[in-house]
Amino acid sequence: MNRINQLFQNKSGNILSIYFTAGYPLLESTAGIIKALAKAGTDMIEIGIPFSDPMADGPVIQKSSDKALKNGMNLKLLFQQIQDIRSEVPIPLLMMGYLNPIMQYGIESFCRKCIDVGIDGVILPDLPLDLFLEEYQTVFEQYDLKNVFLMSPQTGDERISLIDKVSNGFIYMVSASSTTGTKDSFSALQLAYFERIQAMKLRNPRLIGFGISSHETFSIACKYAKGAIIGSAFVKILDKEGDTDENIRDFIKSLRS
Repeated sequence: MNRINQLFQNKSGNILSIYFTAGYPLLESTAGIIKALAKAGTDMIEIGIPFSDPMADGPVIQKSSDKALKNGMNLKLLFQQIQDIRSEVPIPLLMMGYLNPIMQYGIESFCRKCIDVGIDGVILPDLPLDLFLEEYQTVFEQYDLKNVFLMSPQTGDERISLIDKVSNGFIYMVSASSTTGTKDSFSALQLAYFERIQAMKLRNPRLIGFGISSHETFSIACKYAKGAIIGSAFVKILDKEGDTDENIRDFIKSLRS
């Protein structure tokens, strides 16, 4: 069974997924950050593939992506850096990024390499659902690589039902129609959106992302979904002075308690 499916089968809620950009803050940081997150109690990790035009990302992640590219990170090197990661990390690992670098690598070659190194799924915000169904679904299923779709407050019920029908893992529920970034709380409109989706009783579990940065926002998100995704707030932690593993451990603990 794919590790993503196994996680949602075994854990009923409060699932914490953490995003960070590969190659940031240092080119060789990636494997160490993954291991530290797993040891700290993270349930799932999203490894960001840096890209020159990350249109869905806010300034914090844009900055990390730009720095990672300047450091020399690319998809081929990323695969090399995590080649042996499964010897120490048992939790689900996903890659998140944009379609262009993956098209350059080759879709099937990418899927095959993901499985070789132990990647369980991908999140590609700019991959249209229709294109996935027409051209890529077969190869993703061949390698049991989960493709995670996003929905937002502007996504209509019919489209959400289609996303739910073709998904087999979880759905990334974007909390607001904006770029990524930390926020202190959710608005009444956002809570109404969470309630609307909750009432649809979708087949697939959901994780809420965008604007999750603290114990408070994580806890609220977990009331309306199986858990939450944190990106920008964690990337900021990687900039803190001091021991990186300790900073990661303290941050994860602060979200849980």
